[in-house]
Amino acid sequence: MNWLSSIDPLFLHGVTGVVILIVLIKIVVGFSVLMGSVTLMIWFERKAISDMQSRIGPQRWGPFGILQTLADGIKLIFKEDLMPTEADRFVYKLAPYLVLVPALVTFAIVPVGGTLTIGGHQVMLQIANPPVGILVLLAMSGISVYGVMLAGWSSGSKYPLISSVRASAQMISYEAALGITIVTIVLVTGSLSTHDIVTSQAHGIWHWNVIRLGVVPFVIFWMAITAELHRPPFDVVEADSELVGGFNTEYSSFRFAIFYLAEFMNTITMSAIIVTLFFGGPAGWIPNISHLRWVFPIIWFVLKTVIFCFCYIWFRAALPRFRYDQVMDLGWKRLIPLSLAWLLVIAAVRLHAGEAWGFAVFGGCLLAGAALWKALQVSRRRRELQASDEQTDRLARIFRPADLGPVRGGDGGGGP
Repeated sequence: MNWLSSIDPLFLHGVTGVVILIVLIKIVVGFSVLMGSVTLMIWFERKAISDMQSRIGPQRWGPFGILQTLADGIKLIFKEDLMPTEADRFVYKLAPYLVLVPALVTFAIVPVGGTLTIGGHQVMLQIANPPVGILVLLAMSGISVYGVMLAGWSSGSKYPLISSVRASAQMISYEAALGITIVTIVLVTGSLSTHDIVTSQAHGIWHWNVIRLGVVPFVIFWMAITAELHRPPFDVVEADSELVGGFNTEYSSFRFAIFYLAEFMNTITMSAIIVTLFFGGPAGWIPNISHLRWVFPIIWFVLKTVIFCFCYIWFRAALPRFRYDQVMDLGWKRLIPLSLAWLLVIAAVRLHAGEAWGFAVFGGCLLAGAALWKALQVSRRRRELQASDEQTDRLARIFRPADLGPVRGGDGGGGP
C-alpha cells in the first residue's frame, strides 16, 4: 500500500472499511456539490445577462427565480422523447453520456481545499489525486469529442452532422495549444498531479503560475479551453443562422437536458481547472482561527471559480461570434505557434537560469514569429488578389456578350 499512501495520505494505514466509507462520502458530496452548482450556474447566467441587457430575467419560481432551472429540468424530463427514424439507436442514446461523464470525471481531480483529519485519517478535500491527473484532463477532453461527433452522426440528419464535424475539428485544433500550455505548467511544477501543482503555488501570489509563467500561457489556455467548451465567442457549433441548432438538434426531452447540463457543468469544471493550474487553487490568506482554518481554502477556491464563471457569462453577453474560418485561423496560426514558442522560452530559462541562453531563445522565437506573421500577410494578400481577379473575370463574362470576342482598347476610331 506504499504507492497508495504516496498518492493520498488517506491510505496510509491500508484500505479499511472506514477508508472506503470516506471515499464514498467524498464521491457523493463532490458530485452533489457539482450538480447543485450547475443549477446555480444556469440561474446565475440568466440573471447576469438579463441585468446586462436591462431585463428582469427569471423571477417567478422561487426567490429571485432561483428555482427556474429546476422547473425547466422537470419540464424536459416529462416531455416526449423523440428519436429520428434514420438514427442509429444505440449510438444516439450513448452520445449524451459521452459528453456528460468527462465533465464529472474531470472535476474529480480538482483540489477544492486543504486536508482534514477525520477519525485519525488525513483526508484531502479532493475526490481523487491520481499521479497523472493532468493526463486525465486531456483524456476526458478527447472523449468528449467522440460524444459530440457521434451525436451529430447518429441523428441521421445533415445539419447535426455538419455541426458535429465543425465541433470536432474545432476541439481537436485547440487541444494542441491546450496540451502545449499544460506541458509548460508541468515543466515548471515537475509533476502531473493537480495536488502537487497547487502545492507548488501555495507560497504566495508571486508563485502562482499565471505570474511565474509570464501570463501568456494563461491567456492561451483560457482561449483554448473556451473554444473547447464551445462558449461564446467560439460557439460556431451552435450557429443558429447556419446550422439550425447544432449537433443536438434532433435530441429532445431528457437527452437534450443532458447536453444542456454538460455544457454548464463543463463551464464550472474548466473554471475550476483554470484556478487550479494558474491561480493557486485554494491557496490564499488564512486567518489564525482554530477549527476553522480548513474552511478558508474552500472559500478562496469558490471565489476564484465564481469570478471565472462570471467572465464566461460576460463573454456571452458582450462578444460577437467569430466566423468559423477565424476560429480555425486563431487556433492553428496564432495560438499553437505562440504556445510552442513560449514553451521553448520557459525551458531555456529554467535550463540556463541567469545565463544569456534564455534571452537568445526568446529572441529567436520573436524572429520566427515575425517571419510567420510576414508569411501569413503575404499569403492573405495573394488570396485577396486572386479573389479580386476571379470576381473581375466573372463580372466580365456576365456583362460582355460572348459573340463580340475580346474587348480591344483604342480611342473608338477603329485603331488596334
